[in-house]
Amino acid sequence: MDSDGTRPKCPRGLLTNDYYDNIETFISAAYETGHDFLATPIVHPKYGDRVNGYKGKQLQEWRARPVYDRDDLILKKAQSQEVTLGLLSKWLKLDSKDADLRVNSEIALRQEIQWACHLGLFAVATPCLPSKGSVANLARVLNHAVSAMSVTQLFVHVKVADVKDLESNRAWKQWNKLRNLTEHNPKIGIILELTFHLPKNEMLLDMWLAEPVKAIIIPAEIFVSNPKGYPVLKKSHQAFVKKLMEKTAPYIALTIPPTQIHPMAVPNSYCEYINFLNNHLSKMDPVEQFAFGYQDFLQNPLQPLMDNLDNSMYATFESDPIKYQEYENAVYHALLDRVKDGSDYESVVMVVGAGRGPLVNCCLRAADRADRKIHVYAVEKNPNAFVTLQNAKAETWHDQVTLVFADMRKWKPERQCDILVSELLGSFGDNELSPECLDGAQKFLKPDGISIPCAYTAYVSPMASSKLYNEVASYKDLTHFETPYVVMFQKTCELAPSKPVWTFEHPNPQVDGEPTDNLHNVRFASVDFQAGPQDMIMHGIAGYFEAQLYKNVMISIHPQTHSPGMFSWFPIFFPIRTPLQVPAHSNVSIQFWRATDEKKVWYEWSASVENDEGDVTADTPIHNVGGRSYWVGL
Repeated sequence: MDSDGTRPKCPRGLLTNDYYDNIETFISAAYETGHDFLATPIVHPKYGDRVNGYKGKQLQEWRARPVYDRDDLILKKAQSQEVTLGLLSKWLKLDSKDADLRVNSEIALRQEIQWACHLGLFAVATPCLPSKGSVANLARVLNHAVSAMSVTQLFVHVKVADVKDLESNRAWKQWNKLRNLTEHNPKIGIILELTFHLPKNEMLLDMWLAEPVKAIIIPAEIFVSNPKGYPVLKKSHQAFVKKLMEKTAPYIALTIPPTQIHPMAVPNSYCEYINFLNNHLSKMDPVEQFAFGYQDFLQNPLQPLMDNLDNSMYATFESDPIKYQEYENAVYHALLDRVKDGSDYESVVMVVGAGRGPLVNCCLRAADRADRKIHVYAVEKNPNAFVTLQNAKAETWHDQVTLVFADMRKWKPERQCDILVSELLGSFGDNELSPECLDGAQKFLKPDGISIPCAYTAYVSPMASSKLYNEVASYKDLTHFETPYVVMFQKTCELAPSKPVWTFEHPNPQVDGEPTDNLHNVRFASVDFQAGPQDMIMHGIAGYFEAQLYKNVMISIHPQTHSPGMFSWFPIFFPIRTPLQVPAHSNVSIQFWRATDEKKVWYEWSASVENDEGDVTADTPIHNVGGRSYWVGL
């Protein structure tokens, strides 16, 4: 990423299934025309013809010890191997009903992959998956093969749609079948080929964003000519390619036009067009720039009650301009409403969880804007942050601010406040225990006092993300599948728009004085989602929050209402242990619990899939029972 938010460029390559006898000349021509890599067959087609012609003892000898002759190979030696993608032979049919062809294909595929790894190719790609039929033996062989591949990557060639039935998502079903057979093997990626026609159902395209798409093939035949005669993509293809470029940054392989004859005349107009798309991707917004390099990176949620934040963490959160702008607006409007008669009344504002003081500054700026007198109490329990507050008081705030070193739940103030301000929210709204903290601080407020925020709502949606599922699965234990993570989503796809699960309000009318228990903060919700007209897979649950600071002043990470440019919070991801198959038009039901005892708060969650008749076709166990894997300490 450049400093101006320009996205990284996608490598552009040339894919050929020809030029067997002069591959070195072709490689030179490809690089001279601006291509970054080359995709080419590894083995000459005549090798397959010869192998499948073997009979009897000759076949037995080859199967026992398959060895290439030099003339069997297109790639005979290591040459630009770090920028070469090897195409496995098209004749390989690992799920053929012909036993000889099936066995020969398995042996030859292993042989080709071993040669590619010996050369050090950066990747190999399988022949295109069939639109129907078994892929079980292919999955088994690939699963074995990738276990021995360290540098060379393996891509499964998949067409984006079945050309005979665009809206069936049959191509994805075949990929999903293979992916399930390999247990979501993270070493197996996709090289996705665009077809001349794309599905009209946008979800059939967006679902590929949640898959491990490492490269895309753009055949020359799907380009059209613009008024100046240059090759361009149709708007539908261009939009999809740009979305892939922004979300997955794939290798882009262009095929040679069918009219092209001579290898030295490799056209560069197609490559120039991809370069044009690269240069005209949308600039990263402030949130994307802030999160660059951390997309789809699992982070444990903060526990500010148990753990004191360090200086760098405070500095990161304080760099968010939008959050504090909205807090200032909320305090400004609250002060105007608090004193409407123009009297010389001084409002008392308490900032609880003051940190290094950004909310104190918001309150003081709001008072200046509103031309109101205020006195601020800054309450903080972190002894290190409290030193910073002392510095700010001595150097800037002086008598306008009173510092209090205390836990807001236990401090007994001598006077009550007009406005109570806090920023205790987490990615799920209540997951950093804002309800429990503000229950304890509520006694600070006058009976008609104002809490900022005054309410916040948690949202969930079913989500697909092969990347996030594999990240969690790599730990190979139950604990990580029962732990929520803060994640900047990138290679993800929501199966349906998010819905609310619960809301907390402040001041809380259920709290009168010191709460004797925490049962009023227990929650349960069951939310139903309708799947679209395509089969999908669910890897987990996405979580968001939307907060009302005061009246119409809001902050939100909920996709439908996200505060533009605010990056203090990433969404939260709740994994599920076994991905759920979600057939077209089925119902996805998510159950969520917020539970508590005297020492901790935790979440439990489960999901199920039902058909049109209400029968459960897939479900999960309840995750994190009793907070056995994840909890937040009180």
